[in-house]
Amino acid sequence: MFVITMTKKKITRLIIITLAVLIGVCVLIYAILSSVNANASEKKLPIYSVERNDKKISITFDVAWENSNTQALLDILSAENVKATFFVTGDWCDRYPEDVMKFFKAGHEIQNHSDQHPHVENANVNDLIEDTREASKKIEMITNTTPTLYRAPYGEYDDSMLTTIEGMGMKVIQWDIDSLDWKEKSADYIIKKVVKNTQSGSILLFHNDLENTTEALPEVIKQLKEKGFEFVPVSELIYQENYIIDHTGKQIYQDPALLTFIDSARAKEVLNSDKADEIKEIVLKYMSADEVAALKDGITPEVISSLLSKMSDEDKNKVLALVNESTQTTENTSTSAPSETSSPLIKGEPVETSASTAQTTMPVSTTEMTTTSMPSKGEGIPIETTSPAQTTAPAVTSTP
Repeated sequence: MFVITMTKKKITRLIIITLAVLIGVCVLIYAILSSVNANASEKKLPIYSVERNDKKISITFDVAWENSNTQALLDILSAENVKATFFVTGDWCDRYPEDVMKFFKAGHEIQNHSDQHPHVENANVNDLIEDTREASKKIEMITNTTPTLYRAPYGEYDDSMLTTIEGMGMKVIQWDIDSLDWKEKSADYIIKKVVKNTQSGSILLFHNDLENTTEALPEVIKQLKEKGFEFVPVSELIYQENYIIDHTGKQIYQDPALLTFIDSARAKEVLNSDKADEIKEIVLKYMSADEVAALKDGITPEVISSLLSKMSDEDKNKVLALVNESTQTTENTSTSAPSETSSPLIKGEPVETSASTAQTTMPVSTTEMTTTSMPSKGEGIPIETTSPAQTTAPAVTSTP
């Protein structure tokens, strides 16, 4: 009962801030600042996973070695009616164009994994562009489709690489569930690890040309389906627009209707209306004691994301309706001429803000990327680095 122990002043301040959060002011500010400060102190991130509540997930394969299990993968995915995303290199397209076409004709997604599998961290921009374009051309020659997604070799990235690839019209895709098949783990190990850690919106990483992958895949798919997960290609899992990427690399959708302006004077007016208690009851039921404490000291993107992801669409709409009702009630009972502050609480125009409005709690990733050379299959083990689920920006997990 943490709310009861708070003073009336603190509760009022909390609800004002919470209303602003719900309407989207801070989300918008965070999104704007993320863009403005991209070249400053904040590290850019690729997409590791997606915030979804429908239990949709994606299974992906990095394809750069040989083609020993192409038919086996096709048979397994076909038997389970699962559509996957294959990130293939241009070099693999040169060597196995028929296999690329088999994956494509089976309804799977073919995306870009570079041409020659180079190290892309600190890469020359022109070299990166040329390598990426070459791979896309080869994929397009075979499938007659242009890749829109890119997975970097070794999982490497830096701000320059991300800016370059995004500038080419592609989204950079990582993963939040690494099967570790490339470390030659047993099929049983892979099954347990993947099934235990997969969540709605997860992106699963596997590789082709590995026996343990072929052995583990049927059971992985079966058990995940039993848990209610649905497999879709990555391009169907991710959001194409209206999103932010949080400090863990999770892509979070932001409804444009919520990205609107609310001024504090009008918020206070709502809180003094007969709708205030209803609004408080709805909003606060989604907030933990820690989140309330965090709001008292400042709004963080983590709290915003948590609140908006937990609130049902019904409750969001209910709060917005109550806000508008309280505004209309106030305007109808007012005897004074309309003033500038009596304009509708929820406006259609986005917030105009400046860097000075930013919270000091905006996350700035400082984790340095760690990479290693690509091993030949069965040789050398890429190092394991920080998991994307940490409170700092995810480090690069170098994989083949």
